[in-house]
Amino acid sequence: MPFEDKQAALSGSAAASFLAEDLVASEKFRAEYATRPNVIKAEDMPWERSPDGLIKHLVHKKMQTRECCIEAYMQFLKDGEHSGKHRHMWAETPKKFEWTRGDYVYIPPFTLHQHFANPGEECRIIVMSNRIVKDMGFDWYDQVERAPGFR
Repeated sequence: MPFEDKQAALSGSAAASFLAEDLVASEKFRAEYATRPNVIKAEDMPWERSPDGLIKHLVHKKMQTRECCIEAYMQFLKDGEHSGKHRHMWAETPKKFEWTRGDYVYIPPFTLHQHFANPGEECRIIVMSNRIVKDMGFDWYDQVERAPGFR
């Protein structure tokens, strides 16, 4: 029994070598990937004075590590200091999450948020984001408000 859309499926004359090119790129990537480090020493993690505040990158796409799925950094807030205000992708109603030392905090996607250090305390926050979502075309990040003293 012939399929009904055979003529439409066989129409057109454009040619491509997408798969062949992808195979070559994959082989090249795997060879380069094998040279990437598994361990990133603290002294090799770059600092950034970002619009969100002082951060130290643990893993980032531009660091060329073997980690290909997430990006992570530590954010440092001094006594009473706060980060910039930002959201990933689009806005949801702002929420407040109370946390203390040692807690894990999940901030839902699309939530406008910023981080605060309690008066009299410094804090260090480890922030992780899903790089795959960015690679899917959802690299939407809004810096709504900058951290005091940062550009």
